[in-house]
Amino acid sequence: MNATATTAATPAAAKDRPRRSLTLVTGCVLAGAVGLLALVAVFWLPYATDDTSGGRLAAPGGDHLLGTDKLGRDLLTQVMNGATIAVQAGLGSVLIAASLGTALGLLAAFAQGWFDDTVSAVLDLLIAFPTLLLAMLIVAARSGSLGSAIIAIGIAQSAVVARLVRILAKRVLSQDYITASRTSGTGWPRIVAGHVLPNIWPTLVVNLALQFGLAVLAEAGLSYLGLGAPPPNASWGRMLLEAQATFTTAPAGALAPGILLVVLVIGVNLVADGLRDTLDPTARGRQA
Repeated sequence: MNATATTAATPAAAKDRPRRSLTLVTGCVLAGAVGLLALVAVFWLPYATDDTSGGRLAAPGGDHLLGTDKLGRDLLTQVMNGATIAVQAGLGSVLIAASLGTALGLLAAFAQGWFDDTVSAVLDLLIAFPTLLLAMLIVAARSGSLGSAIIAIGIAQSAVVARLVRILAKRVLSQDYITASRTSGTGWPRIVAGHVLPNIWPTLVVNLALQFGLAVLAEAGLSYLGLGAPPPNASWGRMLLEAQATFTTAPAGALAPGILLVVLVIGVNLVADGLRDTLDPTARGRQA
């Protein structure tokens, strides 16, 4: 009977594997293309970001493949610079969220009584507060800049990471082998490094991938409101704002950053979906 069940499950698992691989590969291609564009922009740009010699609202072609904006700046240069800012915002925010959130989540997982209840209530309150609004408050207090935006988004997202880490870590700490380790004299640092983190990192990595996409959107939103990277930096959000008035005559100014923003976020979400199927043992068990 067991052999029959195994035989029946194997084709289903084999059938799901190409779909999971396709999701991950597609996400990597989409996100990787934008990441490559951002990397190239670090070392080379067609024009300086503050070069306004291209003529106002020039059509695509010739020396300006995407045309120019209303100030005469090359749109391809602006888009490439915006890709660098988007990747920086996503990576920086996720790094801050992962560091703060993991530390606070592990602390809460070991807490008991009123401290645990207090930390849980604070995390729930922060999560209920809109990320973009919280980031706006922090940026407004620090002044608008890319660094301020990254710090604000990272702090706002750390509450989500902390709650996830707390839940996952508590689940691990409730296992019998943890009790056995404690009985044998193993210290908490070794338990965290040897048991807790290895068991929670697959789910945590998937969540951080999702947070990356949200951070990119949050940074674009802040820049759209004038609270992100200041000129001559060309955040995609600022480009969308500046292209509103000229969309009918020069649509490339809005379409180029908008399409790349969508491609990057969809790509990262597909990567997160593929990683969940690949790394999450719970998801694998459900699909087997």
